[in-house]
Amino acid sequence: MKHLDKIFGASIAIVTLLIFLQAYNLLVLPAEVFMGVRLVMIALGVVYGFQQRSLTVWIIVSMLIGGEVGYTFPTVAIQLEILSKIFLKLIKTIIAPLLFATLVVGIAGHGDLAQVGRMGAKSFAYFITVTLIALTVGLIAINLTQAGVGIQKQEDIANTIQKAEKGWQEIVLHTFPENIAKSVAEGQVLQIVIFSILFGVALTMIPQQHKEHLLHFTEALAEVMFKFTNIVMYLAPFAVGGAIAFTIGKYGLEAMKNLGMLLLTLYGALIAFVLLVLLPIALLMRINVVRFVRAVREPVSLAFATASSESALPMAMERMEKFGVPRKIVSFVIPTGYSFNLDGTTLYLSLAAVFVAQAAGQNLSLPAQISMLLLLLLTSKGVAGIPRASLMVLSGAAATFNLPEWPIAMIMGIDALMDMARTSVNVLGNCLASAVIARWEGELGEGEDI
Repeated sequence: MKHLDKIFGASIAIVTLLIFLQAYNLLVLPAEVFMGVRLVMIALGVVYGFQQRSLTVWIIVSMLIGGEVGYTFPTVAIQLEILSKIFLKLIKTIIAPLLFATLVVGIAGHGDLAQVGRMGAKSFAYFITVTLIALTVGLIAINLTQAGVGIQKQEDIANTIQKAEKGWQEIVLHTFPENIAKSVAEGQVLQIVIFSILFGVALTMIPQQHKEHLLHFTEALAEVMFKFTNIVMYLAPFAVGGAIAFTIGKYGLEAMKNLGMLLLTLYGALIAFVLLVLLPIALLMRINVVRFVRAVREPVSLAFATASSESALPMAMERMEKFGVPRKIVSFVIPTGYSFNLDGTTLYLSLAAVFVAQAAGQNLSLPAQISMLLLLLLTSKGVAGIPRASLMVLSGAAATFNLPEWPIAMIMGIDALMDMARTSVNVLGNCLASAVIARWEGELGEGEDI
């Protein structure tokens, strides 16, 4: 059983390849043989799931079960859409309090921002710059591959979507909340972000005794929302299984072409981002790339396996301190980066948001895509380092641009595979950020043997 993980991983790769070859009619297996391979894969997955007791593993197993139900029992599978709808509704309840709590704590939790000084200014400048690049890479990648085009005929959904493009005055005016309760009720993510930022800045300006009470409250609220999210995530395997079953049951294996292209687009874009953006930054700042890779390989691997940046936080901080980054810089940059520098997630968000528009037959113009990019630049700063939290921001962005939710439900079918990749890039990006700021401050040391 100790080699079951390798067998399971190889089996997933083989069956996935067979499914896509079938979908593209490049390989036609006898129906009995194809079904036998799928059932063996599911049985192996269930055994592996009980052995590992991991949420990520069970999500993958649920994908397999949902795919089989959708392919074999399409009439039943269509009824399972309710599972993904319940999950999305619960995700929506988390958006406002989680954004508010994480942003306020991120802004006010480090004390007076004016006293953070040079290091804080450099950190945020770096975060914003790299985030913009990541968002741009995502937009370029999805526009090149057009992964969402052709999922459903445009005339079938013409009556279900509204025009997303607005005048610039309306967009700017819509940014600011007039009633925060109304913004929360309507799921206006950008308005919630603006309110939270102003609240956090104001909190840094009040007397310490009052500030501590509110800061403790928002910290407690953030912790509660983390736990709330963890509870909701126990429903993720059912939601993912229902989503993939509904997708295949209603649209057939044809839909898997688009989801497969989306997955390949994301992985390709993330690899390009690492090689064309993060690697040149490391070289420009004279960071020893070989030692850096040795330092981050374990926390990045942990993040990939668990799909949780948070799980890798303690190890990432410890390894970067051994790499030579002073503790005062590590303790500021990496935790702050967990709210303000999620490179993999921001790249995914721009890519997935345009995929949703493409799937809905909504041809967003360049100005509309830039508006979406700026929205995601702000909303992504409130994403906590927890599994699949990006679904909250993606759902909010879709609501802001009047896009339908059903493509998001489709994405959920492969979100576990995408989450592992983007989360590992999040951790990699934050580790590099701490080294960059240390070099920028002239305090990057030789470190220990790693």
